[in-house]
Formats: sequence, C-alpha cells, structure tokens
Amino acid sequence: MPATSVREYPEQWWDEVLGVAILGGEDAGFVPPSVPLARVATPVLAGPQSVCEVWRAGRPVTTGARGRIRYRCTETMLFGAIELDEDAMPAEADGVSALHRATVAAYREVFALLDEAGYPALFRAWNYFPAINAVADGSERYWQFNAGRQEAFGAGGRCTSGGVPAACALGSAHGPFTLYFIALREAPRAIENPRQVCAYHYPEQYGPRSPTFARASLALSLVPPVLFVSGTASIVGHETLHRGDVVAQTAESFRNIAAVLDEARRVAPPGVSFALRDLAYKVYVRHADDLGAVRACFREHVGDDVPAVFVQADVCRGDLLVEIEASGRQAMEDGR
Repeated sequence: MPATSVREYPEQWWDEVLGVAILGGEDAGFVPPSVPLARVATPVLAGPQSVCEVWRAGRPVTTGARGRIRYRCTETMLFGAIELDEDAMPAEADGVSALHRATVAAYREVFALLDEAGYPALFRAWNYFPAINAVADGSERYWQFNAGRQEAFGAGGRCTSGGVPAACALGSAHGPFTLYFIALREAPRAIENPRQVCAYHYPEQYGPRSPTFARASLALSLVPPVLFVSGTASIVGHETLHRGDVVAQTAESFRNIAAVLDEARRVAPPGVSFALRDLAYKVYVRHADDLGAVRACFREHVGDDVPAVFVQADVCRGDLLVEIEASGRQAMEDGR
C-alpha cells in the first residue's frame, strides 16, 4: 500500500498487523513502536514514492521482543525484523568482514528467538544491505553475506541444503544490514527448480560458501497453503543468461518462476493451484532507466491487474539486471 494510505488507518487497525516493511524513503513515525518494522532503502520506481508492505493476520496478534528483534505472532506464524549497523559491529581478530559478522549476529538472534518461542521453521527471509556487488575486505560483499548466513545456519542447528527457506538478498541504496522474516511452527516444503542448480550446490566460482535458500517454500500447514517464490533471475543451470539484455532477462526470470510453480503444483493438495496471475510480485530493477522495458515484459507475462511493486536495487550478481520475487494464496489487500 502507499505509505500515505497506511497513515490513515485507525489505531485499532494495527492490532492485527504482524509487521511492516517500508520501501523507499518514507519516515516511519506513523508505525506504532510495537510493530516490527523493516526500513528498506530501495527507491520505488513507479507510483507513490514510498510503499508499505503490510503483513496482517486477520486477528489480534501477540507482540514481543528478544535482543534486537521485534516480533509479532499468531498461533501458527511469527514475523520479525532486525537491523544491524555494520560500523557498530565489534572488531575481531578473525579476519572476517563487518558484514559477515553482522549476518552471523542477526541470524543467530533469529534462530535463538525461533527456538525459544516455538516457531522453529524459518519460512521466508528478506535480506538487504548496501553495495552488494562491491569488493571489500578481500572479497565481494555478497560472498561475505553468504558465508555469514551459512555459518549462522550451521551454528543454529539448521540445514544448509535441502530444507532451507525461501529468501532474497538485494543491494540497498544505503542503511544498515536489514533482515525481516516469517517463521512457522511446522516446517514448510522447500521447492526447487529443475531448470536450475540448487543455489546451495553452486560451484565455487560464485563464492567459497554457497547461498542458503530454496527457490520457493510452500507452507502446507496453513489454510490455504501459502507459497513464497524466492528472488528469481535469469539463471539456467548455474549460469547467467542474456547478459546486457534486460528484456530477455525478465522473460527468462518468468520462465524460471513458471517452472517453480509447476513443481509447487506437484506437491500441493488437490484443488490448490498456482499460476503466474495468482501471485503478488516485487520486482527489483538494477537500472532505473530499464523500468519501462521491464514493466512491458511484466505485462506480457502476467497482465496489468496483479499486485506488483517495482523498486531499484542491485542484484546479487553484477551481470543480473532484474530479479523478481512473488508470493501466492494469502489473502491480498490492495491499497493502491
């Protein structure tokens, strides 16, 4: 929803809000302090200057805090958010970067909360931090993030392959390391794409530690089942296709999402189906000047009347120009 619309809701409306992510530059003062909040510096490229991604439970929620995490939960799921300033990370003699340490710290806090609160299954994670493609402290920052994430998963007793959550990692314009997430009491089903190598099996040319995420995650314990499609780009096998061609990359991304939906339908209960037009989308565009071409390709594949927000962000590989994430089957409130 536009941030201006969210400002107009009465105080009691917030009683059913699990959490909020603000995309763009809007001041967050209108969000009650008890509500988990992620401020994401990804400029909105179409429509209002700031957009709120609001996750509502449809019933009153329980509020809590643990360490630097603010969270809200229902009987089946938990939403939380944490921000860590890399510059404030304590210096250590282990040779790892501040981003690596921030990633480890954030995820270790997440897993400690989930174990303590009884929501052990991480369902979906959104990760944002500046200069994702920059080389600093001897390696690319995305590689540093992957190393920290994998370390934290292992330390937290989580799988680093197979049953991993849906996720994305994008380069924000500025700001702290920001993580927001949804967790469940019952483990979701990890979905992979037969057109792609599993991210956790990428060869070492993409970094010494592989990314820790599934192509999608399907919560069969929720009614109706909820699907999250991870950030999806123009990768077939493990290689980037269509370098320099944003239209071809966008079309390839949709082919990958379609393949993931085919796999999700195989394991979904009878009567539950997923189609491109059933989803809500967040589209990350590396270069703002490419917005028109990306939107035209988007309309070609899914039409004009599906919920979507287009933002500027750097994608995890320097040769990727667009990334698309999606979710489906949860009730949508379109505040446009």
